[in-house]
Amino acid sequence: MQAAFALATVTAACVTHNAHAQVIYSKPVVYPARGQTPYQQSTDDGACYSWARQQTGFDPAWAATAPAPAWAPGGQRVVGAARGAATGAVAGAIAGDAGKGAAAGAAIGTMVGGIEHRQARRAAGAYNAQAQMNSEAGASSYSRAWSACMAGRGYTVN
Repeated sequence: MQAAFALATVTAACVTHNAHAQVIYSKPVVYPARGQTPYQQSTDDGACYSWARQQTGFDPAWAATAPAPAWAPGGQRVVGAARGAATGAVAGAIAGDAGKGAAAGAAIGTMVGGIEHRQARRAAGAYNAQAQMNSEAGASSYSRAWSACMAGRGYTVN
């Protein structure tokens, strides 16, 4: 019984963590085409940063500190087995053999818990994929806006 409790505790403590590639904004290289000074380039860069952020709703400074990806907790199989065993024991006691009922209930509960775990993993994966796509689209939109602003101020943007 202690071994089963230890196994249940360890399994419940396990966590599935989905990999999430974070979007890191890489600023294009800018060359002053009209002899702008480094100070003027810095001023123009700040103005274009603010304008592009306002236009696109994407802030590259925030993208670097994006929230952690969603993850699916583990332990559904163990919880399902425990629930199934309890229910099976009650049903088995009524039929005359609580042990057989508990064993059957635990097996069914483990399968149900596995299904719940897979569903949680899929949902977390879908959420992470959508967040990744939104972040990439925002970075691309921001980059185009910032580049257009800098080009309009007389810079060559690569």
